Amino acid sequence: MTHGLEPTEEYDGSITVRLLDDDAETEEIDCASYERAIELVRERQHSVTVAKIVDRDGAVVFTSAEMDIDDWESVWQREKRSLSVHVEAYDCPYDDISCFADDLCVQCQIDNVRDQY
Repeated sequence: MTHGLEPTEEYDGSITVRLLDDDAETEEIDCASYERAIELVRERQHSVTVAKIVDRDGAVVFTSAEMDIDDWESVWQREKRSLSVHVEAYDCPYDDISCFADDLCVQCQIDNVRDQY
């Protein structure tokens, strides 16, 4: 169907990180990906009053005043995965329907750690 070409995510730099500081003016940084925007927020969120991620439509999708970047990233990764056309098959020995090869259930995670020792 894709003739050997794998779909990729591509952004045009229209994802913006806004850094609002009570003592300075607002800084806007264009990012080429959500990964870069998340990285910027992690680096700078404690040095500003509020850090925001704004999508290409101008909607604020993350604000540090209301949520934690790690929690938001987890939800974003899950949503991104659910939109994915290809999901690697994984047969959970515990029959957990939310267990995937790249997002194991807690019991499978425990088994993996135990198997490492």
